[in-house]
Amino acid sequence: MQTVIYKPDNQGIEAAGKILKSGGLVAIPTETVYGLAANALDGQAVSKIFKAKGRPQDNPLIVHISEFEQLFPLVLEVPENAVLLARAFWPGPLTIIMKKSAIIPDEVSAGLDTVAVRMPSHKVARQIISKAGVPLAAPSANISGSPSPTTALHVYNDLSGKISAIVDGGKCDVGLESTVITLNAQVPRILRPGGIPPEKLEQVLDRIDIDDAVLNILSEEEIPSSPGMKYKHYSPKADVTIVKGSLEEFSEYIKQFDNDDLVAALCFDGEEEFIPARCIPYGAHGDSRQQAKRLFSALREEDNIGAKRVFARCPKAQGIGLAVYNRLLRAAAFKVIEL
Repeated sequence: MQTVIYKPDNQGIEAAGKILKSGGLVAIPTETVYGLAANALDGQAVSKIFKAKGRPQDNPLIVHISEFEQLFPLVLEVPENAVLLARAFWPGPLTIIMKKSAIIPDEVSAGLDTVAVRMPSHKVARQIISKAGVPLAAPSANISGSPSPTTALHVYNDLSGKISAIVDGGKCDVGLESTVITLNAQVPRILRPGGIPPEKLEQVLDRIDIDDAVLNILSEEEIPSSPGMKYKHYSPKADVTIVKGSLEEFSEYIKQFDNDDLVAALCFDGEEEFIPARCIPYGAHGDSRQQAKRLFSALREEDNIGAKRVFARCPKAQGIGLAVYNRLLRAAAFKVIEL
């Protein structure tokens, strides 16, 4: 299969819509990361996503819509909290989990009785959904478990020859996947942090919980109720370890690997001159939004330079930083060193 790259113009959007209508796969830009889209109401089309990505079948998908009214057929009911959240954050990087209706195939929900839905703020993404005429199931457009793609080139490098097309919408603005909140609980609960920080959600719902799996390993018996809850995820080929401590302590720790070309550091902007290793910066020390936007590209770059071991400076796990730390934890398979 030859993968065609389309511009995000009327012709490209029209072509993408036709492929999706006919049961094919198209990688589309969103404000978070690139998504690998298929008709969410067609179980056979959705199953192609799992095959192309090598994605485990127990990992549910997010359904993308372009208008709020498209939500109603997908769920048994639209709770009041969903309306409040949609008013505040849709279109945008927020996914809401609700009880699913009968039209959602098991391939989308991984056999759960819930469905995750969001409305992207990316104009091209919503235009493609409208042209397809159906809601789109769309996990990240990458090989399962690897860093999520934030450019069309990332998608092409991972999935060329496995999918019909890519719509190149440039770099993603947010850079990390959406916040996922479930309303299928007594208290609304964040299952995956993302582009909407917890404090923003609390302004709308007053009280929310944060799932233990955000910062801890999901037990083997637990079934993931949201994408991104797996033990290891978002990971480059290199072995990643998070190192907690000051820049001075981090630099001193890295000295033990002096002259080892297989070791690299993931650091903050401006720290390169103080660290005795090849460095890839992923944002300013106090700028969580910048870190979010650049993290996945930086993890991919570590592989590009041939690093086998990567030691990462630890971000502050507050606000958007919680999402950055969550992704790094999974990229590192929860390996953390405290100096």
